[in-house]
Amino acid sequence: MTETITSRPVRTGTPDAPPALGGLGLFTVLLGAALPLVDFFIVNVALPTIGADLSAGEAVLELVVAGYGVAYAVLLVLGGRLGDLLGRRRLFLGGMAAFGLTSLACGLAPDAWSLVAARVAQGASAAAMLPQVLATIQATTTGPRRAKAMSLYGATAGLSMVAGQILGGVLVAADIAGTGWRSVFLVNVPVVLVGLFLAARAVPETRSARPEPVDLPGTFLLAASILTLLVPLTEGRAAGWPLWTWLSLAAFPFAAAAFYAVERRADRAGRTPLVPPSLFAIVSLRRGLLLIVPFSIGFSGFMFVIAVALQQGAGLGPVAAGLALAPLAVVFFLFSLAGPRLVARYGTRVVPVGAALQGVGLVLMTLAAWRSWPDLGLVELLPGAAVAGAGQALQLPVVLRLVLSEVPPERAGVGGGVMVTTQQSSLALGVATLGTLFLSLTPGMGMRDALVTTLLVQLAGVALTGLLSLRLPRTIA
Repeated sequence: MTETITSRPVRTGTPDAPPALGGLGLFTVLLGAALPLVDFFIVNVALPTIGADLSAGEAVLELVVAGYGVAYAVLLVLGGRLGDLLGRRRLFLGGMAAFGLTSLACGLAPDAWSLVAARVAQGASAAAMLPQVLATIQATTTGPRRAKAMSLYGATAGLSMVAGQILGGVLVAADIAGTGWRSVFLVNVPVVLVGLFLAARAVPETRSARPEPVDLPGTFLLAASILTLLVPLTEGRAAGWPLWTWLSLAAFPFAAAAFYAVERRADRAGRTPLVPPSLFAIVSLRRGLLLIVPFSIGFSGFMFVIAVALQQGAGLGPVAAGLALAPLAVVFFLFSLAGPRLVARYGTRVVPVGAALQGVGLVLMTLAAWRSWPDLGLVELLPGAAVAGAGQALQLPVVLRLVLSEVPPERAGVGGGVMVTTQQSSLALGVATLGTLFLSLTPGMGMRDALVTTLLVQLAGVALTGLLSLRLPRTIA
């Protein structure tokens, strides 16, 4: 495949000598991958403080989470396409700069609705930045270097989601210079400045040799499909399930069907649609994406529910609530380091083993909640969180690496956008579904029983993940 590649200072590469993404460049793009995921979860333990400070009701607070996640999910594939067209380094730099500015706007928001608007803009900027990470890795690495880079990407993704929640609790409690909850957003600004400096020096420019124009009908219909599903599920319970939520959900299958029909027509005509249906002929991509959905739904739903339960039910402060998941983060990190060696020896068979371990960990945490409530914290959750962290580390990095393993380099941006959109939509769906289930059950059952019930529902999702993992290709290309 022919790839037009430039690097700073500007020079043209050849297919035989693609630019190598050095260690500093890989660190920089992984930093860019971590920022959006950290920010999806960092607000979970800060929501009570935000609500009290800005006099925000439950529906508005849910928009602080959902506005970011929905904008992020809607625009991710478009961000990947624009990177293929305009240059991935350029979009990465622009998206990161916008992420820093919108983070500053979040931190300075004078009222709740201003915060919601800034969060939507922050999600849009993340959608410009993140797809370039995967596309750059795909375009500038090969063989063992790509395998290592993708494993590090998967480890970064998983660790960022847990670390975000821990960091949020620490920052809120630290109340740096009296900033309180605002520090969970303001902390991004210096990180972004460092990232921009490093990216300008160490990240090579790549773009598709045959870029396609933006698929406007596909972009519109994908946005309609995601919005008609996620917005009513996220806001429906807090709003009392008004008529518009049911009309929106009823419109979802029609929007999704129209999107598929338009994309298939464009694909057959020889154009490159926003999400090419022919891409799903790649078995590793198709089956990997199918597994990402229940995994991500369960992961984000658990993180949201445990944050609410520990603070509002068990009476923990933001630091204690965040640190209760520290064993999960530490074990996830350690097992992620061993992941590449295990995959080299056992292939994707490590994924069902990981699902089994996660299921055991979830059972241990469920028993801890049942027996110890309301005295639930770090000590009680430690065994289950540690085992679950090991299980998750054997699943997420491996599956993320598998999904893109056979995607052609010229479709790196599209493939990365599709994968991250699937992951991000599923993360938002997890908060909307498991979060709504937990909050709906709490008034009638009490928080302990609502937590136990929700964890058991998630356990069913883990079982589904394990079954789906049995159908993965045994080796990773």
